[in-house]
This record gives sequence, structure tokens and C-alpha cells, in this order.
Amino acid sequence: MLKDHAKLMQAVLVSGEIIGRKKLQKMIYIAKKVSFPFHERFQFHFYGPYSEELTLRVEELCNMGFLNEIKEKKGGYFQYRYTLTDTGKEFLSLNEVEMPFLQDCLEDMNEQNARFLELVSTVLYFDNLSKEEVTDKVFTLKSSQRYTEEEIDQAYAYIEALKAKAKLQ
Repeated sequence: MLKDHAKLMQAVLVSGEIIGRKKLQKMIYIAKKVSFPFHERFQFHFYGPYSEELTLRVEELCNMGFLNEIKEKKGGYFQYRYTLTDTGKEFLSLNEVEMPFLQDCLEDMNEQNARFLELVSTVLYFDNLSKEEVTDKVFTLKSSQRYTEEEIDQAYAYIEALKAKAKLQ
């Protein structure tokens, strides 16, 4: 019944704390694209891939008392911090989620900034295109971010490193 909820809870648990809604969205999307079994549907949005399902699932987990969402004022905007509650940890201890290597990948992603994860997720969203076409898409769709070709190369290298951590290669 709550299998997808439990997977999301496991992701937050192994990450320790995720700061930012955008970062949470990107981390789950990237994990899904490197073959972890997340089932939320994503479409391309202002900040790259976005899942309304994931947003609703996070809201449900907060309402159930499994996920803690702390809203803090940061300059001119609000930032959200996500951690698993004790009730959430207890639920997970009774409903084990088997995703080997998830912790290594998510801890690594959690150390990256949201801007870089936005680039990585955008590159993965267009993974059916050539690198040249992806670069054009990034420069067009993400012009306000002013990504460089070097950053795009770093994103591709990062994707390969994550796949290796996920034991896919």
C-alpha cells in the first residue's frame, strides 16, 4: 500500500537531511534515472524535471507524521528542510525497503548544490538526444542559469560516477 511512500522515506533517511524542495525533486529524479525503483512521473518544468506526484507524496508523509518539513526564511525566500521523524523511522524498521547502494548515491547528490543537480537532471531528461543536442537544449532552456560547456561535461562525468556507485556498469 505505501511502498512508494516507504521508498521516499528511505531516501530521506539515508540522506540524513535534504535542504530544499528543488533539491529533493532533483535527487529523486536522478536516482530514478540511474535505475533506482522510484515510480513518480516527471515532466519538464521551470527548474528541470518536476513531479507533482512526488510533491503530493511528500505532503502526505508530512501529514502522516513520517516526514518532518521545516520551513525557514532565508533572505527573500523560504527554504524547506526534510528529515525523517522517529515515527517514520519506526515505520521503515517494520517495512524494510531494499535498495542497495542508494545511500552512497544520495549522500553524494546531497553534497552537490541544487544548481548542479538541476543541470544533471536536465541532461538526464534529454538522455535520448546526442550530447550536442543536449548542450543546445541546456543553453536554450536554461539560459538564465548560464551553464558552461565545462559544467555540462562535469554533469556527464557525474552521471557516469553515479551509475558506477549504483553498480550499473
